[in-house]
Amino acid sequence: MNYPVWELTTFGGGFWIALVAVVHVYVAHFAVGGGLFLVLCEMKGYREKSRPILAYTHKHTQFFLLLTMVFGGLTGVGIWFTISLLSPAATSVLIHTFVFGWATEWVFFVGEIVALFIYFYTFGKMRPRQHLTVGWIYFICAWMSLFIITGIIDFMLTPGAWLENGNFWSGFFNPTFWPSLFFRTFIAMVFASLFALVTASFLKDDTTRQAMMRYAVKWMPLPFVLMLASAFWYLQAIPPETRMVMLQVSPELRTYIDGFLVLSPILFLIVLAMSIRLPRGLQQAAALVLLAIGLVYMGAFEFTREGGRRPFLVHGYMYSNSIRVAEAEKINRTGILQNARWSEMKSVTHENRIAAGRQIFHLACASCHAIGGPMNDILPLTKKFDTVYGMDSMLDGLGKINNYMPPFLGIRTEREALAAYIVEELHGHSEQKTSSTASNLDFDIPAHTPQDEYVLLAWNNLGMHCISDSDPFWILLPPANDLFAQLVRKGELPEIVSEGVKLQYRVEPGFESPSRQVRFWEFSQPKTGSVLGIFPAPHGKENP
Repeated sequence: MNYPVWELTTFGGGFWIALVAVVHVYVAHFAVGGGLFLVLCEMKGYREKSRPILAYTHKHTQFFLLLTMVFGGLTGVGIWFTISLLSPAATSVLIHTFVFGWATEWVFFVGEIVALFIYFYTFGKMRPRQHLTVGWIYFICAWMSLFIITGIIDFMLTPGAWLENGNFWSGFFNPTFWPSLFFRTFIAMVFASLFALVTASFLKDDTTRQAMMRYAVKWMPLPFVLMLASAFWYLQAIPPETRMVMLQVSPELRTYIDGFLVLSPILFLIVLAMSIRLPRGLQQAAALVLLAIGLVYMGAFEFTREGGRRPFLVHGYMYSNSIRVAEAEKINRTGILQNARWSEMKSVTHENRIAAGRQIFHLACASCHAIGGPMNDILPLTKKFDTVYGMDSMLDGLGKINNYMPPFLGIRTEREALAAYIVEELHGHSEQKTSSTASNLDFDIPAHTPQDEYVLLAWNNLGMHCISDSDPFWILLPPANDLFAQLVRKGELPEIVSEGVKLQYRVEPGFESPSRQVRFWEFSQPKTGSVLGIFPAPHGKENP
């Protein structure tokens, strides 16, 4: 709420973060596993006294340096650039909470840069023992960077006790830290195998090429099995409610999980097949296909992990639209526009409701939804709502039924303005006016609150197909449409109340047809006499 909004429309909805982050994370994991591969491959060359193996290691180091340090460095800067513009509030939380963690990681990153440059430019010029020591220094620095970043990244998914105590170590060693660290370490080794297959397949000497291809294949089986085992551990460490969102509630995440599961055996079997003597061109094509599968594989995992945080950026602390949970009550009381420092409008009027709705969309929705874009496009998701009332009802249900989305935060006029913007501006439906009957009602329907002692439930015998919500209040289609009501006293053991209470209804005039008159059940609380529930009832029906 304290930062301006970067309006991307078509390429909003996290498109740039996803594009840059998945590629960077893929290369960054290779930077860890590939560092170990370099050292062990060089040791293999010395042990076997093989100049071709050492020559391949030197050539692979050049490829490794250009990819991880140059390209990886650029994408790393790209991540900071995109998250600071698209999610500045969450970025600020990560920086301020883990400032010393980031400082430590940057020290290790400098160590990576220095060690890798020394390792490459002194290859064949230093004594083997000293040169291998430089290689080990690089790998240790790279793995320590992974160690620190893992704690910070998984803090967003499972902040654990940090939510209560705000302690650095509670947030860093969060519930998913250790399984995530093991998973990322093993998948880094798997990616080292994939990239090694690519460079090995381009060797001209057939004997050396086959030897290095088979050596790269040997890197796959054990890390791959351990990676799957740690992935299961990771999943079990995630809180049950978050795991349910990932596995059951969100259909989008189910797709990424299925992709991860389907690609696992494909990746494993194709790598094993690479140990067979094949023509050079076929090996090169297969290696590049494996590299692409690895990118999709990494993307499926990252999308699943990121999506598992929904409806939060930092679970339990900050919603995905960068509004802190602690701010929700104030925003619902005073409005989202009033609390948005960079908002041009501070209130909704009939004249500015579309413009205000656009502003509210950028504040509350644009962090996850694009407009006509490739990711989380809002248009197909809201196409079925051709009335403001229907769209408004959908927005009102956010965080209640669709709990993988944050609740709408703001006052009712702001919610209606957002609904009008989506229905009338984005979808081009004509402006709709509020029902005159609804505006002439001489009473307010009280909202149910967690502090209420009772819950009044009501339903009709003909089912949902005989109820319309195209008006601010329900309309029941007569005739022969009976309404039933049941009062429940809340508590650890809910109690059905059948005595000592009064249920009644009344007719509200003003509808064109007597057959479509709407009546309301009222429940009067026994102790105070205050009305806690009002529900529509059919024509001519008395208390059940």
